[in-house]
Amino acid sequence: MSRGPRSDAARRDWGNEEDGCSILHVDMDAFFASVELARRPQLRGLPVIVGGAQRGVVLAATYEARAFGVHSAMPMAAALRQCPQAVVVPPDHTAYREVSTGVMRILHDVTALVEQVSVDEAFLDVAGARRRLGPPTAIAADVRRRVAAEFGITCSVGIAATKFVAKLASGHAKPDGVLLVPRAATVDFLRVLPVGALWGVGERTEAALARWGVRTVAELADSDVTTIQRAVGKVAGAHLHDLSWGRDPRPVQPHRDEKSIGAEETFVEDVADLSVVEAKALELADRCAARLRHKRLVARTVSIKVRTSDFRTLTRARTLTTPSDVAREIYLVARELLAGVDLRGLPVRLIGVRAEGLEEAAAVVRQPTLEEAVAEEVPARRDAEVAMDQVRARFGTAAIRTGAHVDGRDTRSTTTFVPADLS
Repeated sequence: MSRGPRSDAARRDWGNEEDGCSILHVDMDAFFASVELARRPQLRGLPVIVGGAQRGVVLAATYEARAFGVHSAMPMAAALRQCPQAVVVPPDHTAYREVSTGVMRILHDVTALVEQVSVDEAFLDVAGARRRLGPPTAIAADVRRRVAAEFGITCSVGIAATKFVAKLASGHAKPDGVLLVPRAATVDFLRVLPVGALWGVGERTEAALARWGVRTVAELADSDVTTIQRAVGKVAGAHLHDLSWGRDPRPVQPHRDEKSIGAEETFVEDVADLSVVEAKALELADRCAARLRHKRLVARTVSIKVRTSDFRTLTRARTLTTPSDVAREIYLVARELLAGVDLRGLPVRLIGVRAEGLEEAAAVVRQPTLEEAVAEEVPARRDAEVAMDQVRARFGTAAIRTGAHVDGRDTRSTTTFVPADLS
């Protein structure tokens, strides 16, 4: 769910003028929390928080918990101070992926023009589906009905002439609602919003605009574009000025290139033993590699993120000699990067591993090193990991995991360094 600024005035009935409004933004309501409530109906009506207990962050919260100020990305300790009576549920990402896949299947039944932007939201262009399924409001109603019937969760839908306005509309429709913004009413809809509602306006940009006396979308739209460019930069200023007038030519793009795949975890207690951190890095590398293979991708770069007990966050990256989707290769690079991080003697609070520079596996010709060509270990290792994927698909992700032992023959990676220090 979006936490962007809203306006009560923007919620008013804009009529039934659906002509030219073919873009739908479908957003699951408190997705992770809703999935958990569907699995645990006894928790309905209670403040529920999904996330790691004590040391983690809030992944999602029910609306009952949000009434106490709890929101996603908030440290769990802070959330429990604000809502001590909350029920904390550990996340089950496998279940969330399964429901997300099912919801996206419903959306693809409507149209092939579906752009999934996250696990719980997507844009649809229904211009070609109207003759078959009816007007956009009827399509939105059918989508919401099917999602509720099949998965026991709700979604909100924004309908507009552009992606930007459709996303704003779905935010104003929450929870469990639909909002249509007719093309002719787009500018009026936008003008009642605070400037922070615009895409690309975070706290810094909002403060920069405020210094120039721009606090609402109406004030931004009525300002000279050169004034906005002086406030936030030439490119950003022109883009924000266009958005303030409802100009957003971006089409719904069915195929989005994934830029990176990563996983991270916050330890229950700060960890001083580096071998424990390395073991967790292996687990994270295994998760990254499994997702790469599932999506038929390989990674050119491996990066790590380390957060120490004083909340200092460090990142390091290295480019692989040959793109890979093998967990062992990703882990060995991650371990070497970890060894090169100056922890200043402090224990580790969080460790993350990320695969970047993704390419289609079928398009990459793998050139083995001399050691690999002689030992033929990498193909065998990958075959073993593929077998593990099949076991997990049948029995669950906890059924099998990669061992932490590394024998003496493969303790060094064959990579080239990225010149930049990413800390």
